[in-house]
Amino acid sequence: MRVAILGCGYVGCELGRQLTERGHDAIGVRRSDDGIARIDDAGFDAVRADVTDAAALEAVPSVDAIVFAASSGGRGADAAREIYVEGLRTAIEAFGERDDPPQRLVYTSSTGVHGDHDGDWVDEETPIEPTTEKTEVLAEAERIALEQPPEYGFDGTVARYAGLYGPDRYRLERYLEGPVTEGYLNMVHRDDAAGAVRFLLEEDLARDEVVQVVDDEPVSKWEFADWLADEAGVEQPPKRTKAERLEDDDLSEAAQRRILTSKRCSNEQLRDLGYEFAYPTFREGYRDAIAAYEGV
Repeated sequence: MRVAILGCGYVGCELGRQLTERGHDAIGVRRSDDGIARIDDAGFDAVRADVTDAAALEAVPSVDAIVFAASSGGRGADAAREIYVEGLRTAIEAFGERDDPPQRLVYTSSTGVHGDHDGDWVDEETPIEPTTEKTEVLAEAERIALEQPPEYGFDGTVARYAGLYGPDRYRLERYLEGPVTEGYLNMVHRDDAAGAVRFLLEEDLARDEVVQVVDDEPVSKWEFADWLADEAGVEQPPKRTKAERLEDDDLSEAAQRRILTSKRCSNEQLRDLGYEFAYPTFREGYRDAIAAYEGV
């Protein structure tokens, strides 16, 4: 396959590495010098282009598949809309109007679109209930990813990521030092976030579908923090209830909503499709980080 990874960042570079290792052609697309350098370092082709600029995307060669993995960089809802909605529309149209359009699109979304379920399990059949402006934007982008590609003769897939972690994103100190607010963590290691998309492309699965990309074991934040502390050989961190955390005066409305949001995300569909996780749970995924922490 030849695959264009639009917004080729943290997960995108790993996806490009995995595709290249398996004999496919990967093309990473970024607009910044730093982004281009990271793709070069990862060992596959880079093209400088802005996903919101149809003319700039002409520099990207024709491909079999597009992976839209662009990020708004943690900015607000307006920036998210520019990238996830307008950028996604622009990319679909730019590639779809070619004489040789791609065969499929994979859009990387977030389990944040589920909103709050009071700790209950959610899967691909659970109606989404975004609770912030940004997650409303992500929900709109999911609809675009599934509905717009067929207008150009190809299929869309939504890969809905849980919280990403991995090299440079372990954030051990956050949990080891605390205080840790109660709630659930739904996580997926970077290598599996990339691996799941690579698997769906290679096996030609989940066209016109949503697939949740999350590991086997959503975990209580308190349990996770205590496990990390025990493994690292340090004292277990202080804890806070949600009510205690919400008493802080510096919380924005969006932060309050995040604290109140609780769910456990199922990966049963991805497992049923046949994907095998490199890091099935946080226990395997954090081993290297703990070893490095102990070695400091």
